[in-house]
Amino acid sequence: MRWSKKGLIYGPTGESWWAQRWALQPTPLLRADGTIRVFVGFRTREGVSRIGFVDVSAENPAQVLAVSPEPVLDVGVPGAFDENGVVPCAVIEREGKLYLYYAGYQLGQKVKFFVFGGLAISEDGGRSFQRHRQVPICDRTEDEMFFRVIHTMTFDGGRWRAWYGAGSSFTSSDGGRQLPNYNIRHAEAPDGLTLSRDFTVCVDTNDEEYRVGRPYVIKDADAYRMFYCAGTAVRGYRLAYAESKDGIKWIRKDHEIGIDVSPSGWDSEMQAYPSLIRYRDRTYLFYNGNNYGEDGFGYAESEQRP
Repeated sequence: MRWSKKGLIYGPTGESWWAQRWALQPTPLLRADGTIRVFVGFRTREGVSRIGFVDVSAENPAQVLAVSPEPVLDVGVPGAFDENGVVPCAVIEREGKLYLYYAGYQLGQKVKFFVFGGLAISEDGGRSFQRHRQVPICDRTEDEMFFRVIHTMTFDGGRWRAWYGAGSSFTSSDGGRQLPNYNIRHAEAPDGLTLSRDFTVCVDTNDEEYRVGRPYVIKDADAYRMFYCAGTAVRGYRLAYAESKDGIKWIRKDHEIGIDVSPSGWDSEMQAYPSLIRYRDRTYLFYNGNNYGEDGFGYAESEQRP
């Protein structure tokens, strides 16, 4: 693969009460009107994320057309799994509605945080969402105690399939930071609303990595393709790539990703949280840069269709 970097698309100006910093985990939806609605997590200065959107032109994603004036999904009620932040992960159209799978954050006492997957549904094209329920659709299990979040949901071969990140531990870095440990897994979702507890690990960490996550899966005639990110304790997130014939057994081909950090600028230290969208004969790669998207999100365009 070869990608042409197009630069930063959008970052908060700091003037809004709720969207002051960051534009986390860009999650795109191609709309019938020729625009792409990119859902992102906007943060306050205190680090609490709420979900909004940035509309861009499908012909030229660098052209910002609109930005949500208020959150389309706010934080949960006090004590809920998503009381300290919500971030978009996957969005699909189903039965005339939009289904938004999101990550909900809750702070811990002896560990840094917990992240579980929720679902919200929109009947107005993504201008607002209502929670499917107040509790996670991906709650903790014996094998997935701290992290369990869907990043790809698709109806494939007559069944709903999910690729997600999950884990049950933290490790401590030399600097004393708690580093979350999780890998990428596959499970079926019988109704597209709940995740089976039976899973297969698709992409695991190597000896240097402490986490791999944000699996964004697309299916072509010859293969399933996964774009994800991998992090080590001494180096920020980098984008990565894997292929599969069945969506379960994957071969890592990180060396083929065709994109890396820049010599300077907004993505010079980190590239994280990839997502793809295809429009006519073009393929766009959206992603965050330094410090998990503190400056916002940007994109690259494929020089050859992956």
